[in-house]
Formats: sequence, C-alpha cells, structure tokens
Amino acid sequence: MINFAHGEVMMLGAYSGFFVFEAFKAIKVSTEPVLTFSNAYPVLAVLIAFLVGMTVSALAGYSLERIAYRPLRKAPRLVPLIGAIGASIFLQNAAQLLFSPQLRDVTNPEILARGTGWSIMVNGSKVILPYTGVFTFVLSLILLAGLYLVVQKTRLGRSMRAVALDKKTASLMGIDVDKTISLTFLISGALAGAAGVMWGIHNGLVYYFVGFIPGIKAFTAAVLGGIGNLPGAMLGGLFLGLIESLGPAALGIDFQLKDVIAFALLIIVLIFRPSGLLGERLAEEKL
Repeated sequence: MINFAHGEVMMLGAYSGFFVFEAFKAIKVSTEPVLTFSNAYPVLAVLIAFLVGMTVSALAGYSLERIAYRPLRKAPRLVPLIGAIGASIFLQNAAQLLFSPQLRDVTNPEILARGTGWSIMVNGSKVILPYTGVFTFVLSLILLAGLYLVVQKTRLGRSMRAVALDKKTASLMGIDVDKTISLTFLISGALAGAAGVMWGIHNGLVYYFVGFIPGIKAFTAAVLGGIGNLPGAMLGGLFLGLIESLGPAALGIDFQLKDVIAFALLIIVLIFRPSGLLGERLAEEKL
C-alpha cells in the first residue's frame, strides 16, 4: 500500500528535533563565555535529537499500522488508500492543535549553522556548499546502506520481502505476517523521523503542514526510481532534487514553479517508463 501519512510521520520527527534543540538551548553549560549544551556538545546534541525524533516517528508509524491500517488489510485496495489519506489529515490537524500553526525556527548547533559552508568556484562564480546539505547527504547514504543491508541480508529482511510478494504463502512458511508488517512500519517510521530531523536542521522551519509536500515528492521519487527498488528511490530523489534546482533557471521560469516541474516529470515517467529509472521490483506472479 501507499502510505500517504508517511510525510506526517516525518513532520512529527521534525517537531521532536525542534523541541530537543530548544531544550538544549535553555541549558547553559558555562556563563563566561555563555555556552549552551548544543554548542558545548554539538555531536551529542545532534545524536540525541535524532534518537528522539526517530523514536517518536517509529512509534507513530507502528501505531498507524496497528490502529488505522491493520483492520483494513483484507479490504479492497482502495479502502486502505483512503484510510492513509484520512490518517494524514488527522495527524496534520492533531499537530496543529498540539503545537499551534506557528512556524518554528530550529536552532542548530554552531558547527551546523545554516548558510555556512565551503566555498567553491563554478564558472567563475562562488557557490556555497552548506555544511547542513553535506551532512544530510552523507547521513542519507549511511541510512540507505543500513536499510539495504537489513532488507537483503537479515532474516527480518527476507520475511519482509516474502510478505510483500505473497502474504498467504509467507504465513504457511512460518512467517508472522502481522509482526513483520508492524516491524516494517516501525523501521519506516524511524527513517521518516531521521528525515524530519534533517529537514529541520537543513531548512530551519517546522510547522504542522511541513510533511505534506515532502511526502508526495517521496512517492514521486519512488516512482522515478522504481517501486520496491531502494537504491532507485534514492536515485529518484536526487534526480528530482536536481531537476527542481536547475529546471526553473534552465527554462527561464519562476523558481516557485519547481513543484510544477516535479509533478510534470512524474506524469511523463508514468506515461513513458512506468517501471522507473532502475526498474520496478516485482514477483514473477505479478509479472
């Protein structure tokens, strides 16, 4: 199923990271000079923010599966899809009521200050390579490698692939289908939480609607790379980011129309190459 509430799970991770950094900003480690906990121990502060964000989002993903999706598992395919959209709207409104619609500015440790980075020359022009961008890119690669190893090399990964192909046969082979699906949502929630914390660190602003567009674009990236293909999803995300960054300038249009380019690209891919850039991973029976 397509979990359209995945972006909202990411939003909860972004809020968690924001509140952790706010708590650390209030803790003064020294008075002369004034040092907050985040600046005195930046690595520890970032690590705790990721642990909290991933834990909150993992629990949210697990709860969504148990409460909203599991009762609908045997229903027609359209019903879980509508349920996912409903879960997305519910989480957005719950976050608005809990945290207010106010835009929150994430305060990073000084070593990851937004707007700072390495200066490189491109065609005679200075381009800033931000620390937050490099940090996000490297951490994304590490998380992708870890997820790929889990899915391909572990017993849980084999169970996940078996359940994805055929739930009935997997259960006959001794696999606990409900447990496997719950753990899958737990892992996906943790990764969404990491993405939310990275979003807050890199972009700075967190609010209740922050996960909607990234969630839709995550689906777009998965289609571009090939549904079920983990490296393909990452490649699709990078390709989509490049198109959004360079497309408006290349076409001579307003940068605010980058979303139009992204979703036009989705339509083109669905028409001419529905299997994605690296191909869709399907069972032989489905083929």
